[in-house]
Amino acid sequence: MPQIDPSSRVADGAKLANDVQIGPFCAVGPDVELRAGVWLLSHVNVTGVTVIGEQTVVHPFASLGGPPQSTGYRGGATRLTVGRNCQIREGVTISTGTEDHGELTTVGDRCFLMANSHVGHDCRVGNEVIFANNAVLGGHVSVGDNVFLGGNSAVHQFVRIGEGAMIGGMSGIGKDIIPFGFAFGTRAALVGLNVVGLKRRKYTRADLHRIREAYQMLFFGDDTFAKRVERASTAFSGDPVVGKIVAFIREGGKRSPMTPAIEGGTGDPDNAP
Repeated sequence: MPQIDPSSRVADGAKLANDVQIGPFCAVGPDVELRAGVWLLSHVNVTGVTVIGEQTVVHPFASLGGPPQSTGYRGGATRLTVGRNCQIREGVTISTGTEDHGELTTVGDRCFLMANSHVGHDCRVGNEVIFANNAVLGGHVSVGDNVFLGGNSAVHQFVRIGEGAMIGGMSGIGKDIIPFGFAFGTRAALVGLNVVGLKRRKYTRADLHRIREAYQMLFFGDDTFAKRVERASTAFSGDPVVGKIVAFIREGGKRSPMTPAIEGGTGDPDNAP
């Protein structure tokens, strides 16, 4: 049977796995599902049509599944799903989706959301994503796998962040970030590649050399960006990492502009030009 502190309130209709633990002063709504091993430490609010995946731990004062912060929301039973083995720290907020954009907000597996971070309505967050303290997403943001968002960073609505990217602390992201890019700044620019992340994922020195060469070809030159994308696609045909970057750019199209790169960027925000 689930272990529920007597000070907590679990509404009729909520689905709780047998080994769920609910600490003091939590509130769980009628359309919530807490899967095996979920642990709400204390003072946690889970509401809406919300599923929390296996072994996820939620810390005090987090609020999950609340209605979207959108003037267009009409009160529908929109949804939130959080994956397995996530760590959701103090004061985190995650909204459900809106009726007109798929009705769903998702957070993947093995994510670590540090204190006071926020995932807005209709966002899609991949696996093994880390939000440092106070990192926030506007609505409809897409975040790929293995992304790191630095503390106090903010991502504008509808922006896409490609897999393996890194966002420096206190950065404002208003345009798409390519996979494996490193963005930094109040109005963020690419300052290089997430070399540390690439190395941690076991990419070789030769791999890094090719990715850097492709990065230079894509973002620097006298011809148009579209022509540079085509040239990189041809020059690095068959390269899986460059292929991901090119595909990401093409999927965005003209309505999804890329964050520009700074000439001479090192990938180190402390030494950015």
